[in-house]
Amino acid sequence: MARLTASSGRARGPYDPPPAARESTVTSADGARLHVEVHGREEDPAVVLVHGWTCKTAFWAPVIRELTATGHRVVVYDQRGHGRSPAADTRAYSPEVLADDLCAVLDAALAPGERAVLGGHSMGAMTLVAAAGRPQLEQRAAALVLCSTGAHRLLSGARVLSFRSEKARVRAHRLLVLSKLPLGPVTPVSRKVLKYGTLGPDATADQVSVVARIVHDCPPRVRGAWGSVLARLDIQGQVSRLRFPTAVIVGTHDRLTPPPLAHDIVEALPHCTGLHELPRLGHMTPVESPGEVSRVLRESVREHLAGEAGKIPGARSGGTEPVAAKKKEEAP
Repeated sequence: MARLTASSGRARGPYDPPPAARESTVTSADGARLHVEVHGREEDPAVVLVHGWTCKTAFWAPVIRELTATGHRVVVYDQRGHGRSPAADTRAYSPEVLADDLCAVLDAALAPGERAVLGGHSMGAMTLVAAAGRPQLEQRAAALVLCSTGAHRLLSGARVLSFRSEKARVRAHRLLVLSKLPLGPVTPVSRKVLKYGTLGPDATADQVSVVARIVHDCPPRVRGAWGSVLARLDIQGQVSRLRFPTAVIVGTHDRLTPPPLAHDIVEALPHCTGLHELPRLGHMTPVESPGEVSRVLRESVREHLAGEAGKIPGARSGGTEPVAAKKKEEAP
């Protein structure tokens, strides 16, 4: 049964952000401040989730609920300029900055020596790819889950505006992602537009509404600044450096990062644990099917972070050897 919130009197549903166990502010390499939330019990295995372009921590609400209810600790943070993280210098936005911010969060939010399963959606998954080869990722990641994303050809690969000419399609999508025009209030028309561009045909009214509220909340100059980064993004070469077990999720009706972009990633991954193509889902897979996204994350935890396998013995007192590696060496 839905619970009523004290402030508004309306029913609290699965898409409402759950209260965090603790919140903090993390400082990135260039001094930018990032809002970080931790949900669940400290003793549970950790999952770090990174949201996408124009979103914020609230985007992960249904997935956070599913994971914490099944014994997982979830770390989420607002990418710079989104949610409660200040915009900082938008001229400095780049894939490297995304990686810097992720590394700062991993160092601050996880215990010394602790590993986690890392999941990213759209630009959040691009963040994980951009961090390939970084020491923090090498030391902290037990496995990755990449949702609804691409690593190159974002403008030509997108099908939001389906011009036959690739040149026309790139030009139209460039105008779309670079736009800094205010979106204004959420209206029936804007909900229809967002559903067409970002969600699958079976998305519910609640799902459309929550996506519209989140996207409209992103400051226009931040949206345009990160859109400029996405317009020229090419980090496909980084994918082969992701040496972790990695699962890929994509909706068959994703117009922003269609399945061919996911296939490009899968082909380049050294250790792909599965491509999950979700029928009739769009770009917002964690909202459209939180149960399926959570299932893939839980499987990654169970297979690659089970028990104490994600922690280093004596990490709080200076140990360095992962339990998983030790067990593998002792196996007959």
